[in-house]
Amino acid sequence: MKVWAQIAACLKDGEGCALVTVAQAKGSTPREAGARMVVRADGGFYGTIGGGTLELAAIRRAAQAASQGRSGFFCQKVSLGPDLGQCCGGRVDLAIEVLTENDRAPAETLALRESEGKPFGTVCTLENGKLGARSVLDTPPAEIFGLDGDEGANRRTLSERFGERVRPLYLFGAGHVGRALVLALASLPFEVVWVDSRAEQFPAATPANTRKILSSTPAAVLDRAPDGAFILAMTHSHALDEDIMACALLHQRFGYCGVIGSETKRARFQKRLKARGLNDALISGMVCPVGVTGIRSKLPAAIAAGIAVDLLQRDETRENQAAVDGSLAQIIPVGQ
Repeated sequence: MKVWAQIAACLKDGEGCALVTVAQAKGSTPREAGARMVVRADGGFYGTIGGGTLELAAIRRAAQAASQGRSGFFCQKVSLGPDLGQCCGGRVDLAIEVLTENDRAPAETLALRESEGKPFGTVCTLENGKLGARSVLDTPPAEIFGLDGDEGANRRTLSERFGERVRPLYLFGAGHVGRALVLALASLPFEVVWVDSRAEQFPAATPANTRKILSSTPAAVLDRAPDGAFILAMTHSHALDEDIMACALLHQRFGYCGVIGSETKRARFQKRLKARGLNDALISGMVCPVGVTGIRSKLPAAIAAGIAVDLLQRDETRENQAAVDGSLAQIIPVGQ
């Protein structure tokens, strides 16, 4: 969800709203720290902090605060069991920021920055329950929400990260499974670059996170793919799939190289790729078959669902490892 775009739209209509953020989450909770939603004064909302009783209570509290027409900021601690009668047992800290028409100009500025499609950070002061003007940080902070200082302090510093982190996915093939996969990934954190050599295969409309590329030499598109991108081939031609895989593996810079197919197709591709000069280490990076195991259905939507789950798991694993590596880099000096 584009947070500031929603806030700017509310304020443009002359209606106050509130930004609700899960500042901290401990134990079993509906959403992780950093989850956000925008609540209008009339109770309408965008986004989610997990649904259920917690979200309902947050909407009521945020809408009530927004309806008062005064900018402000406050935090609320919620124990899901004692406070809400939930069985989860977790605890969350909610940060609720009320914005009014006076905040429209800075909200529109941040919405414009948000539209660039890259994560960014902001920092501001919190003094006596009011936030100062946000300054944009060139380097986004590691945490989505960070409030320093003691809770009782009159002056604290709030740093936040906005903008969605997405994984570039280069999807080759606009057949039945390709179409189903694009729909399955529509609301997941992927930026899909959809490549095919046949214009008639592309549907007229695609999800907002998908960009179509018509190319007579699909493998050449990989030269423009960023490091860490996921590559997935499922074209109408095994020979074309092979070309794409050979090119992707030789780049040695992508986070995932998969090709749809069976164990038999994998064995044949291994031999053919070796004949092309690729060594065993490079070929071992090819994933085939793709998707999670255990789904027997061959319906395009079922296959796409299994692939989407697998891609999501791989993306989260790589992000978690990157976070660990980043933490170690801060602890261990370079060269030691």
